[in-house]
Amino acid sequence: MKTPRTSRYAMIMAGGAGKRLWPMSRPDRPKQLLPLIDGTSLIQLAAQRLDGVVQPSHRLVCTGERHRDAVRLALPAFTDAQILGEPVGRDTVNAVGLTAAVLHARDPDAVFAVLTSDHLIEPPAEFVRAMDVGFTLVENDPRRFVTFAIEPTRPATGFGYVERGEPIDGYPGAFHALQFVEKPDAATAQEYLDAGTFGWNSGMFVFHAGRFMAALDSFLPPSAAGLRRVAAAWNTPDAAAVLAEVYPTLEATSVDYGVMEPAARDDELVVCCVPMAVKWRDVGSWPSYGETLKPDANECRTHGRAIHIDGRNVLAVADDPDHLIATVGCRDLIVVHTSDVTMVCPVEAAEDVKKLAEAAGRD
Repeated sequence: MKTPRTSRYAMIMAGGAGKRLWPMSRPDRPKQLLPLIDGTSLIQLAAQRLDGVVQPSHRLVCTGERHRDAVRLALPAFTDAQILGEPVGRDTVNAVGLTAAVLHARDPDAVFAVLTSDHLIEPPAEFVRAMDVGFTLVENDPRRFVTFAIEPTRPATGFGYVERGEPIDGYPGAFHALQFVEKPDAATAQEYLDAGTFGWNSGMFVFHAGRFMAALDSFLPPSAAGLRRVAAAWNTPDAAAVLAEVYPTLEATSVDYGVMEPAARDDELVVCCVPMAVKWRDVGSWPSYGETLKPDANECRTHGRAIHIDGRNVLAVADDPDHLIATVGCRDLIVVHTSDVTMVCPVEAAEDVKKLAEAAGRD
């Protein structure tokens, strides 16, 4: 394994609420901290993927300040300085901007990857290869903003898409990005799949920290100014107070809307796309989590203990290994049991679980 370059950094975004995985995912214990994948949490898997990408001291997590202790427990190799605690969530553009501002103040040559904490990505070697291409693109031209596209396997309507254009000379596997498209309808998604030039938007990027801040100056000036104030105070006794004052005032928007889409129209920037040939699963809902579990002969899947009589396509999840979920004659059903909530819904209504989380109004 080669040693990563010293100005390469990576930030794992771990601020999502995970409402579609309620009642296991709660405000005080969001989905990325749940040990759902063979006893391992998604944030732990995201950190493990960084081996061979950046050195351990250059790994960061951006999460809610309220989750700092839980993140430290899940990732004992991360120091407090490697955890960027948001006082409130202000969407992804500010999580990325906070990272860029802090890193640029620390290292003017910093180039950093933005990674997700709610996906399963295999094999690791392909992830490392694609990341190296992304870093190299930006190191050789800081104007480049790199996004990673997942090769689609079906006409999915739940993901955004990236269209790749001409190859970039000298960088095998890298392309110019033509456009970003939000979640399409079924017919359009099929057109994208048939075209062969569209990939799923992975939500992962590589930026030069200083150039990202310059882009914020152009596209979101108030956010840029506020984040520069935060960075200036970062290593002083006033750091927490300045962050608490400034961060809640920043406009909440995604990095795709706030930066990547206008960057694609900016003649001073070069938006690039690196396809990543991996098995990629967004573990953002109970059906998608169910896909990580081995089905029985009747397509029933279980985390914990369950018995199904004359059932088909039932997902049963319990956080108590002694609790038994038992069903009779059920079809296309999700049952999730915790110490204080039992949630039951048809598979087709899984997207509405977040409404239950909001209606319950509890941690």
